[in-house]
Amino acid sequence: MVQKLKLGIPKGSLEGATVDLFSQAGWIINPRSRNYFPSIDDDEISCALVRAQEMGTYITNGVLDAGLTGQDWLAETDSDVEIISHLVYSKSSDQPCRWVLVVKQDSEIQTVEDLNGKRISTELVNFTRQFLTERNIDAAVDFSWGATEAKVVEGLADAAVEITETGSTIRAHGLRIVCDLLKTHTVFAANRQAMEVPWKRRKIQQIAMLLESALSARERVLLKMNLPESRIDELAEKLPSLHAPTINHLFDGTWLAVETVVRKEEVRTLIPILKSCGAEGILEIELNKMVI
Repeated sequence: MVQKLKLGIPKGSLEGATVDLFSQAGWIINPRSRNYFPSIDDDEISCALVRAQEMGTYITNGVLDAGLTGQDWLAETDSDVEIISHLVYSKSSDQPCRWVLVVKQDSEIQTVEDLNGKRISTELVNFTRQFLTERNIDAAVDFSWGATEAKVVEGLADAAVEITETGSTIRAHGLRIVCDLLKTHTVFAANRQAMEVPWKRRKIQQIAMLLESALSARERVLLKMNLPESRIDELAEKLPSLHAPTINHLFDGTWLAVETVVRKEEVRTLIPILKSCGAEGILEIELNKMVI
């Protein structure tokens, strides 16, 4: 009988981005309509769709061997897990998210200290209460089942603690950010007892390495070009690389084939520089994985 690693996939806003990341890493996950157990093309893994808010508890209790969730929800549920990888991605970007305190534009609340005697709505109840207690602020914190920002707009709460990537939705609702409470990103976490089982530890580490390599590849591209040998010293001074560019002679002996891995944001300024150094046939190639 094939042994199975019980893997939690976050259901909800992170679900699509996580399935896409696993696909890039080499695993095809097929969510099924109304089914909480998607298929995966690996006989050693069984998947379960679990809300990110509950993932830490299931991993801590051993219901799952490992799973992906936010740092925020591990803190909220006081989960005792082993963090294997920090994976900075979200539903629409590869940037960390922020939990922020928001109020109406015309609210009298300007600082955290102004929350004394006020009512706050949030999903992140425990963390918010702890945050306020540490600052000796006495405010009521209510759990929100959703539409948290709307509760402030409609006057059901004086403020809200809400998660955001860009702040655009908050501004669109006519709200104002007072301050940040917490920055968070996705982590790959494992049950501590599962990590003591050799085959589970190897499988978890394999998954972590390939997920990390997929995210690393998103930030970089491969540049390839041909260059007259006489100008290699000039180009080498201006060409970034992980360690050093790869250089090989072409058949005629007077030209070189050069390739290097660079960050995506460097390409727009780098290509004109390479052209001015005599480079020809410059190719920009997307990467799928990059193990660092």
